[in-house]
Amino acid sequence: MTPPLALSIGDPAGVGPELAAAAWAVRKTERLPLFFVVGSSRLVEQAVRARGLNVPVCAVKAPDEVADCFDGALPVLDIGDLAYTPGEPCDAGATLALNALSAATGLVRSGAASALVTGPVAKSRLARIGFTYPGQTEYVAQACGISPENAVMMLAGPSLRVVPITVHVSLRDVPDLLTVELIRNRAAITAAALSRDYGIVRPRLAVAGLNPHAGEDGRMGHEDADIVAPAVALLREAGIDAVGPLPPDTMFHAEARAGYDVAICMYHDQALIPLKALDFDAGVNVTLGLPIIRTSPDHGTAFGIAGTGTARVGPTIAALRMAGECATRRMNS
Repeated sequence: MTPPLALSIGDPAGVGPELAAAAWAVRKTERLPLFFVVGSSRLVEQAVRARGLNVPVCAVKAPDEVADCFDGALPVLDIGDLAYTPGEPCDAGATLALNALSAATGLVRSGAASALVTGPVAKSRLARIGFTYPGQTEYVAQACGISPENAVMMLAGPSLRVVPITVHVSLRDVPDLLTVELIRNRAAITAAALSRDYGIVRPRLAVAGLNPHAGEDGRMGHEDADIVAPAVALLREAGIDAVGPLPPDTMFHAEARAGYDVAICMYHDQALIPLKALDFDAGVNVTLGLPIIRTSPDHGTAFGIAGTGTARVGPTIAALRMAGECATRRMNS
């Protein structure tokens, strides 16, 4: 049997705890794999009551206990305790979130859990307790012995997969950050991951241009001819099915999407705007290039609606399902 998934609780003042319970409540109709929450069983119980769910909680001491109780209760591995204060983040909550992330990552690395699903955190709160990483992605990569530069963020939904080459940086800095090697490396990692974890034998990569009309022969910028096109040529020389640079404004309609498996984009919003327009409630943040599987719901802590019962569970369900599918493929490969 594939080991269960480890779901880190995220910031306990956010929507993570209640969405974990809401996902468990529909585990049968959604055919979700075994999973357990890493956090605080008492806090999750309080979140369950706040959302008005009928979800029993079962404290477990190790992942190998999850299968025995999953049908009747949501398993929670206690690594700390804290009162449930939805919408009121604090340093103690950030500490619990970080400890849960560390513990869950360790369990997946050891093989006790088959994949890591991370709940949303508040980066500003983590920074207050000494967290020096830009986000959970970089932390998990470092814990796995992978350079953060080789951890690639992919956003995936039913309609579209996208990879931004540059992520959380100012738009004015993007042209200076783009290099032939950066594009080639991240696109190659993406192709390998799609083959290994998604069962796509020969992934098709559509590489977006940086500028309008992909530069239009230099009239709208030289980066597409000087940086993007040589990177695509190197990918093709390596046997990867890549095309580009393509005009970004014509890449995301239905007919165009049918021609590729992933869109390689040059900056954050070029990738995330079409993904969220098409798959807002089913988008999953996946980290490629790691020795473990890591997914996350594609939304933040949503402190403003935590505890109100209005947060949508779709992204959490999608992140759990995708992690389980990828874990199964790795186990069977």
